[in-house]
Amino acid sequence: QVQLVESGGGLVQPGGSLRLSCALSGSIFTIYTMGWYRQAPGHQRELVAHITSDGSTGYVDSVKGRFTISRDNAKNTVYLQMNSLKPEDTAEYYCNKVFGRPISWGQGTQVTVSS
Repeated sequence: QVQLVESGGGLVQPGGSLRLSCALSGSIFTIYTMGWYRQAPGHQRELVAHITSDGSTGYVDSVKGRFTISRDNAKNTVYLQMNSLKPEDTAEYYCNKVFGRPISWGQGTQVTVSS
């Protein structure tokens, strides 16, 4: 069974940092371009960062210079290092493939940025 499990979210003050992890089981991880998505209440889910199979990365403008996506193919895991967090980063964060049919979505991990 193919499964995504996100973790690492929490409550953090503005300017703080968090590191999210996403583990994929039951599928070949290395061939996928993987992405981190987020969905805030009342908003559509958006792709904020992606990483290709060979490690090339891309970011939405709102997180450039603050977020860093990485992957460990040996561990079937993708990470999102989030620095200089802002209240507008508050959302449920998910990971999934970027291209093709998505894997069944995981439960996500909540990030709340508030003082």
